Amino acid sequence: MRKAIIAAACITSLAACTSYAPVEPIPGSITYGGQPRTKLTKSPVGSRFEHQFITDMGGMAFETYVIQPDRSLLLVNRYIVDSWPPDRGSR
Repeated sequence: MRKAIIAAACITSLAACTSYAPVEPIPGSITYGGQPRTKLTKSPVGSRFEHQFITDMGGMAFETYVIQPDRSLLLVNRYIVDSWPPDRGSR
């Protein structure tokens, strides 16, 4: 009986797990259309950097990349600020 309860608890906890789809490049992303031709050879593997650009819809996109062991870039995060430039308030 105890094994059945433990098994049910494990199944329930695994069912609650969610997997996230990888962040896909959009126009303006460094990796949009494939990896860049030049490799970042002086940057350490695992280092992160941010890339900013204005999207087709006029928002400001902030992307985070990680340098992989084969020197390719992995897009790990993106957030977009819809109203860019930010409203500075009325004067």
